[in-house]
Amino acid sequence: MATPGASSGTPMTEGSARSVSWQTCIIAEIIQQTPRIKSFFLRLSEPFVHIAGQHVDVRLTAPDGYVAMRSYSIASSPSASNVIELAIERLPDGEVSPFFHDIASVGDEIELRGPLGGHFLWPERPTAPVMLVGAGSGVVPLMAMIRQRGDLAQTVPTALLLSARTRRDVLFADELLSLEMADPTFKLALAITREAPVRACDFARRIDSAMVAELIARLHHMPAHVFVCGSNPFVEIAADGALVAGLDAAVIKTERYGG
Repeated sequence: MATPGASSGTPMTEGSARSVSWQTCIIAEIIQQTPRIKSFFLRLSEPFVHIAGQHVDVRLTAPDGYVAMRSYSIASSPSASNVIELAIERLPDGEVSPFFHDIASVGDEIELRGPLGGHFLWPERPTAPVMLVGAGSGVVPLMAMIRQRGDLAQTVPTALLLSARTRRDVLFADELLSLEMADPTFKLALAITREAPVRACDFARRIDSAMVAELIARLHHMPAHVFVCGSNPFVEIAADGALVAGLDAAVIKTERYGG
């Protein structure tokens, strides 16, 4: 069972989900972000306020009554309108993501409930450096944090280490690169695993402890908050790297997706 909240789609969660009502929303816009990931902008019938890092449950019901549910992290900033963004990766063996990629259209109705999640959350008033580490669609909740930081004009030093197969697979690449150019307190490092990176500050290998240590060095101070999101193996490597670099386990929060 996967930990809820990751953007690639994870099984339905329990606990707090029981107290949140289902609502119908409308797909307002669809954008192809990478070859495998699309953003779906959903107009809520019952708007809610979320915190960066939270997710929603999505429910699909087939004509024969079969129900499939998955959790998807919210990519949009909490300061946005009554439209939220979900960035969904197409999984060949998935039950829900193929529907979104192959069938769903603008104007379709979707059932969801949220916001959910109370652990993997951007701090309310961060004053010390923050390190974000993600892989593939695992950057989605981290992107919400980056957007919330920007919308609130927060200047806490923040660094993002993002792993992807190729440059084309870097989700939100243009937005992240523009932000780095405009904000000297934001650092971006890409770990490109299947081709040579374009920028000298990026890496041409899978994430490892040395890479995590290098990202911390670019912050110039030990981070007080670390958020890691990706597959189980990725999260283990990134979290171990943070520990090897001397960070306390208490400052490291993780979100996992996949089996």
